[in-house]
Amino acid sequence: MRVLAIDYGEARAGLAISDPTGTLATPIPAAEPPDPSDVARIASEREAEMLVIGLPRSLSGEEGHQAAVTRQFAAELGAVCDLPIEFYDERFTTRMASQTRRATGSKADEDSIAAAHLLEGFLEALRVRDGGPQ
Repeated sequence: MRVLAIDYGEARAGLAISDPTGTLATPIPAAEPPDPSDVARIASEREAEMLVIGLPRSLSGEEGHQAAVTRQFAAELGAVCDLPIEFYDERFTTRMASQTRRATGSKADEDSIAAAHLLEGFLEALRVRDGGPQ
């Protein structure tokens, strides 16, 4: 299943797409600004079958203001897109993206690298949940 991951920010949203087998996560250009209609169009163009949106939480696991803003974006996206939407904890993805970018010299923007890390975690959780290979 092809999944589009969204690392939502009010200025832009990092994006990453999985391959059809749900194995690889690839950063793609960010949506800037993050308009729900644009993200829905990108999901359609990339033949996504599901959307996963990073949910920002504090280290203790609590949701704050940014999580509420993210949930609002998801609601707006759901109104213009008929794909299933799931949330996934995005703690540490920005830090991981920064380290990945430095280590690899990647030209992808950091928000989309963060979305790729988010997507990798989500896909792994799906494999574990569904009892597939790990």
